[in-house]
This record gives sequence, structure tokens and C-alpha cells, in this order.
Amino acid sequence: MAVIEVKYFNTFWLKKMTNVVGNTPTAPTAPYANVPHDYTALPLTDWAIEEARIRGGYNNTTVDFGVKAYLDEEDPIQQNRFNTLIYSGIFNSRTGINQTNQFSVGQDITRSLNPAHGSIQKLYAEDTNLIVFQEDKVSRALINKDAIYSAEGNPLVTSTNLVIGQIIAYAGEYGISNNPESFAVYGYRKYFSDKKRGCVLRLSKDGMTEISSYGMHDFFRDQLQTANSVVGGWDNHTKNYNICITSERIGTGQVGQNGGSAALVGNDVTVTLNAQIGSISAGDKVYKYTTSGQITGEYYATITSVIQITNPASFVANVFNEIPALQAIICWTEPSVTLSFDESVLGWTSFYSYEPTYVTSLVSDFYSFFNGKLYLHNSGKYGTFYGITNNSDVTLVLNAHPSVVKNFKTINYEGANGWELESMIASSGDITVPITKYSSPSNINLNSLAALELNMFANNFKRKENKFFGNLINNSSSTSGEILWGADSTGIKGFFSTVKMKLEWNTTNTDDVNYYTKKKELFSVSSDIVESSY
Repeated sequence: MAVIEVKYFNTFWLKKMTNVVGNTPTAPTAPYANVPHDYTALPLTDWAIEEARIRGGYNNTTVDFGVKAYLDEEDPIQQNRFNTLIYSGIFNSRTGINQTNQFSVGQDITRSLNPAHGSIQKLYAEDTNLIVFQEDKVSRALINKDAIYSAEGNPLVTSTNLVIGQIIAYAGEYGISNNPESFAVYGYRKYFSDKKRGCVLRLSKDGMTEISSYGMHDFFRDQLQTANSVVGGWDNHTKNYNICITSERIGTGQVGQNGGSAALVGNDVTVTLNAQIGSISAGDKVYKYTTSGQITGEYYATITSVIQITNPASFVANVFNEIPALQAIICWTEPSVTLSFDESVLGWTSFYSYEPTYVTSLVSDFYSFFNGKLYLHNSGKYGTFYGITNNSDVTLVLNAHPSVVKNFKTINYEGANGWELESMIASSGDITVPITKYSSPSNINLNSLAALELNMFANNFKRKENKFFGNLINNSSSTSGEILWGADSTGIKGFFSTVKMKLEWNTTNTDDVNYYTKKKELFSVSSDIVESSY
């Protein structure tokens, strides 16, 4: 508590501030440190002088004291008008007029939207319109103009002194829910998510379009149902809309000062917790948090296998930071997913392994924030996000002549070297042996006939005229002694087959020193088939 006395003079004010009795000032330093003083009941006094006239000159212009707050309401009860816009007076930097702190109750300075559509989450100014995003509705408000309607119902725009004119709702029962962070804009296209309705939307000149229905309706319905964060942004480099959905976190466990152990062996660490984790699985992440319970958002490892989930709980994780230095860690299931929408194909073209907290574009570059740091994308090594290298994969379905049972004999692809066949499973359950990437003969010792035959029949892709071919070897288990299975049987049988092609960016056995910085494109994947005779 303090007592302030203000006195006015011709050219200045004099302010005297006295603290309450009992405050103790700072003890004196040398050479007065040993001088006895009583600090228990000394009041602290401070003086401040401010000039009231310009330059303190005689009869110069007096500095204005500014607008003084004044409020007199009969029923001064606070109101939370979550569906209302309010605006102040004007600001003009040229003339020095500043009325941004004036909200006159004698003027019509508020515009209210339908409260049934929820609170206002986002405002976006576009030309002379203001787009208002509520939880369950999207509307536009006219700025510095209003609309009147003719007898036929056609709107006629008229000039007015209103700052916010008439509010007109867009067609469609969509909103932005409680995720304004999903909003992104490019040109006249606005992208955002609607968690309540489980969809992703685009607002453009042609109105509202549900872009999540382009082959991904079920996916977004399930992902958005449990999402607690939806981060969206426009990638100016690839001209795509990127969205990251982070779902609910499940299960916790501690190691360090609260007990448990963490043993590092190579790039893997075995973690044993003295508390039950709950539900964990491979692919979950190990995160750090402070002793006060604040999650830092920095994760140290990815779980590769689970030993037990009872008390105590144990798991093996692949480490990319110094996990033994941790005093406390937390593990939870966080099925985050990041994917992009491409307008040129009107479809969702790719999933990504990075999980940003915010994304934005500047000129032609795309940036994202993670753990308080800024990262530049589409630069440097491919497949590397936030210093972590991730493999790339493409999953597709081969389904020519869907009503005919076929024998798939080979797998072929057009593209760059480095792609491998990770798995191929037919509708019958037949699976094939994985096929590794093409290896240049110059790196293989072919001095002997045995080495040449071994290379010819090795289970890797062969290149011919810049195309890659691989023979499928059945890897299914035998259920009958009368049928040939495994390596004695080539090809797999079924109506269709699901193929997963993989590209390892973190491999060290490469034929090219610029392996990490070159594009590894995959143009097409096909298979030689023979129709079955049933």
C-alpha cells in the first residue's frame, strides 16, 4: 500500500509517494555496512517530477492529461457477450486523432450474431468484408457500407457511416468449432476444420465445400472426434493446405527421482517404471515434463516394443536424445497425424511424420514451429523433420479385373533407385518375401560364376532400361502337405493385393554421395498377372 500526494505548479507536477511503515530498505554497503541502523519502522519516500508544459517554457502549451475514465451505471454487472462485436472510435495517424479508447454508449457500436451458433472464434478481413467464424456458423459482415433489399429480394449496397454493416450468413451449417488454429488462407480460399461435424472445409467464391469428403470422410470423422488440437496452414512452396490433428493423450509414467530406471544400450533404451502406464504400444512417444507437472512438449524417444504394462511397466524405446540425463519423463499415446490437401488433384495426397505446433508461409518458403523453435521445410535432407530422419512409404492396391482371381508373378516400378517392396499381401492371405532395393553391379564382386549367379537370383530389384523388376516369392505358411508353399512357389494368388513400397533415408549403404539431397520419385507400380483357372 502507498500514499501518493500530487501538487501542481506552473510548469511541472510534483509527486510524493510514501510507502507504509514497516517496509525494510536495503541494507547499506561498504563503507557504511557496520553503521547501526533501525530498519524496522522507516517509511520509504520517493519523489517524481514531470513537466506540464512543453520544454518547461513560460506559458508554453500545456500537455493534456488525456481522457479520464467515467462510468455511471445503475446496474454495473459484467456481461460476457461471446457473440457480439464492438468497435471504438477512429484512429488517424496523420491528424493525430486517436479515439481507440472511446466506446460511447450513445452510439450504435455493437453488432450481435445469433447466440445459438456459439461464440465468435475467428475474424478475417477480406477487401471490404469481415468474415466472422463462430463455432457453428460462418458469416460475413459489410465494412463501411450496408445492404438494402429491393422488392424482388436483390441486395443493393449503400454507403453508410457504420463501421460494421449488415451480417450475412454463408449457406451451410458449418463452423470452426473451437479450433481457430486450423484456419489458413490463400487468395480467396479459406481452409478450416469443424470438429463438431467431423469435416475439413474450404470457403471460396463458390461458397462452402467439404474437402474432407474427397475420399477421406471416414478418416476425418474418426480423427476429429477425439482431437484436442487442429493446426492448419498453407504451404506456399508446394501450394498445399497442411493440417495436423493431435488426439487425446492416454497414460503416464515417471522415471528418475520418482523411481524406476532407464538403461541405454546403443540407440535403444529399456525403461522400467514404478507405476502402471495404462495403454501403450509401439510408435508412442516418450515426452519430458518438469517436476511441477508442466509438459515441455519435447520428446526424447519413440517406443519400439512394450515389455509389460502392469505395475511396474517396461518398454524399449529408440533414443535420439540423451535420455539418461532425464530426471523425469512421461509417456502417452498421442496418435497425431499430419496430411496435406492438393487443389490440383482435389485430394489428400500425402501423410507427414512431423507434428508442428504452428505453421506459416513467407513468400515461397514454408515454416513450422516445434518445441519453441522455427524450422524451414523443403530444404536440406529429404525425409528429415526437426533433426529426425524418417523413412518414406507409399501404400497402394493392385486391383485390375477385380472379379477375377489372379496370380501376381512380379512387382515392377518406374522411378528412382532406392525403393524397396516392404510387403505385398493378396486378398487370399498370401504374402510375398520383401524385395530390397537395386544394387549396382559395380559394388558387388562378380569374379566368380557363383557370385554372378547369386547376384542374378538375389531377392532385390533388377534394372532394365531404367525400369525396376522383382520376382515375387511366396512366403505364406503351409496348411497342407500336398501343396507347394514358400520358396518352392512363385507369385501370390488373390482378387487383389495391397502393396507397400518403402524408401529408407537413413541408410548408409548408398550408391550416391548425394543420396539425401536428391528426389526419389515413384511414378508407377505394376505387376505381371496371370488369370487363375480356379
